[in-house]
Formats: sequence, C-alpha cells, structure tokens
Amino acid sequence: MTDFDRPTSTGSNFEFNNPTIICLLYFASFITGVTAIIGVVLAFVWRGEANADWELSHYQYLINTFWIGLVGSILGAMLIVVLVGVLILPAVWVLVIVRTVLSLLNAQKHQAMSNPGSWLI
Repeated sequence: MTDFDRPTSTGSNFEFNNPTIICLLYFASFITGVTAIIGVVLAFVWRGEANADWELSHYQYLINTFWIGLVGSILGAMLIVVLVGVLILPAVWVLVIVRTVLSLLNAQKHQAMSNPGSWLI
C-alpha cells in the first residue's frame, strides 16, 4: 500500500451532536440575529425526546442562555437612554458567548453541564 492509498486523518474530531448544533446557531445569531430563536426551539423539541443525561443538561443550560441573552439585550437596549445599557449590553453578550463556549466544549466531550439550571456561568 502506497502513501496515496492510505486514508488521511485530519486530526479533527468535531462532532455535530444536537447541543453542538444549538451552540453553533447561537454563535450565528451574533451575525444574523435570528438563528438563536431556531436554536432555542430545537432545544425545547430535542429536550422532549429520550436522550442521554448529558444532553438533557445541555438543553436546559442552552434554554437559560437564550433567555439571559434575550432579557439582558432588551433591558440593555431600554437602559441605553440613561447610558447604563452601554455597560449591560456588552456584559450580556460576553456572558452568552462564555456560556455557549462552555456548552460547546462539554458537548464535544459528551459531558453534562455541572449546573444546568444556573443563570450565571
């Protein structure tokens, strides 16, 4: 067998499991603005199906992440008039990004979220 006949390994083990798909939709919402809605709908639908415990923890965590982003963005937008929103909006965005990254990393390892009901990290 020559070197050309051997299958090549890319070294990438990225898996598109359901929580990972939701995380990617959340990331895309920073560009499109609407894919987070699709992500949270999928989280609610997939949560109702029989899944592994680690997946169920991700669905609750990602649903909470969506609500944090939505409520925080609305509150920040309303308070931008008194300049407090200028601080709230970036803080909410960073929190959503950090929560989504944590979920993505744990989903790739098939590990449950340590505190899925949390509203913080």
